[in-house]
Amino acid sequence: MTDPQAQDDATTPDLSTTAGRIADLKARYHEAVTAPGEAAIAKQHAKGKQTARERIAGLLDHGSFVELDEFVRHRTTAFGMDRSRPYGDAVVTGVGTIHGRQVAVYSQDFTIFGGSLGEVAGEKIVKVMEHALKTGVPIIGILDSGGARIQEGVVALGKYGEIFRRNTAASGVIPQISVIMGPAAGGAVYSPALTDFVVMVDKTSQMFVTGPDVIKTVTGEDVSMEDLGGALTHNKTSGVAHYLAADEDDALDYVRALVAFLPDNNFTDPPVYAAETELEIVDEDRRLNAVVPDSANQPYDILTVIEHIVDAGDFLEVQPLFAPNVVIGFGRIEGRTVGVIANQPNVMAGTLNIDAGEKAARFLRFCDAFSIPILTLVDTPGYLPGTDQEWTGVIRRGAKLLYAYAEATVPLVTVITRKAYGGAYIVMGSKQMGADLNYAWPTAEIAVMGGQGAVNILYRGELKRAEEAGEDVTAVRTRLANEYTYEVASPFLAAERGELDGVIEPAATRVVVTKAFRALRTKRAAAPPKKHGNIPL
Repeated sequence: MTDPQAQDDATTPDLSTTAGRIADLKARYHEAVTAPGEAAIAKQHAKGKQTARERIAGLLDHGSFVELDEFVRHRTTAFGMDRSRPYGDAVVTGVGTIHGRQVAVYSQDFTIFGGSLGEVAGEKIVKVMEHALKTGVPIIGILDSGGARIQEGVVALGKYGEIFRRNTAASGVIPQISVIMGPAAGGAVYSPALTDFVVMVDKTSQMFVTGPDVIKTVTGEDVSMEDLGGALTHNKTSGVAHYLAADEDDALDYVRALVAFLPDNNFTDPPVYAAETELEIVDEDRRLNAVVPDSANQPYDILTVIEHIVDAGDFLEVQPLFAPNVVIGFGRIEGRTVGVIANQPNVMAGTLNIDAGEKAARFLRFCDAFSIPILTLVDTPGYLPGTDQEWTGVIRRGAKLLYAYAEATVPLVTVITRKAYGGAYIVMGSKQMGADLNYAWPTAEIAVMGGQGAVNILYRGELKRAEEAGEDVTAVRTRLANEYTYEVASPFLAAERGELDGVIEPAATRVVVTKAFRALRTKRAAAPPKKHGNIPL
């Protein structure tokens, strides 16, 4: 009969020897890596979700991950917690590289205590965030958590506060990216909200402050978890998220693509990639001459214009589903990152509304914080009219975009492709708001309002007389509107007055914009000293 004690002695490393201690280390590391257990991992996979470590492996360059604090354990003894003290405590943290550049990362482990945040897990996240700040590298958080660990009470809640404070300290200093790959409820949602970019996975990500059961109890509303806080909801309706990923691999690929456009921190420039730029008009450029339709009321896709300007047509759109009447995203010109803000005539005729203004303002402020130049493409008839907009604060909330442009010190280049009416002209990167170089296509119309609206005010009497004389009032109105457009809204009039730096052929846009940003590389702008401004939040 085999002696159980003898078996234990045979498998237990002799800690009095170096070899034994190394064997003990390997055993502990194996325990840390396999802490969830095969059953928990299989359950995670059955939900279409990867484990915390698999996600990190998919995000970082192969073999680059260096784990931190893999041997920490929670210190809780209440509610029988002392009987289960796995290494790592529900979050994997560390550093690695993306495209050869250093990043810091943490990934919550739903297979351990449901990914709940306790004191030690919170300490690990805070520690890696502080490391990212100290070394000046982006921080990427992968969230998949049931929330605060209820067994630890206020201690767990307090760690959320410490994380939020680090998020705020890092804002504008290092890029912060949140990837939601499971639930994020209650206080947990505010860390992603404080970061620069939020990526969610369709059907498996949820974010909400109060869940469906609480809402049902308090308000009587019936709502599913997916409708309340699913990935589609936050990408299309609330604007909390910036990208809707089809699956987890798609989410990680998007983050890798995003990081390639960003600098490490606010003291470094974004990476510059080799690019052969032709500074003469080529055949591909001439396609822009046919983009704007003859009819001012006919839409076109501004993405076509963007793709003809940026290197190789490579444009990474941000928040494509939210407020699609404005387009934002990253491209490169001469291998250098630029942020693009553009009205989208294909959606709501490119009008500005509250959501579009806030979307553009936040993106602009991110770019300005990290020294990323901005290209603005303008085609908007103005602000969306209506009581809903007025009553929900278009004055205050619309002023955010004004504030963002006025405060920006990065190179600002603006091209007006067609309509630029009223206050929307001022707000969309006008010369008066601080843009450095402003251009317009010959199709541009720059005025207080469009021709039809102006005619109804300026020629009311003439229209009435035409009606009384039995003339074709529609034809008269069209003629007067065209005259107004040609005489008052002409881009050449704006150029005569110095409001524009040039009127350019659409085909020349890529070349002109390239030269403009080249000329602005040495721009230096000083702001008056102050603690901080008071943006109309």
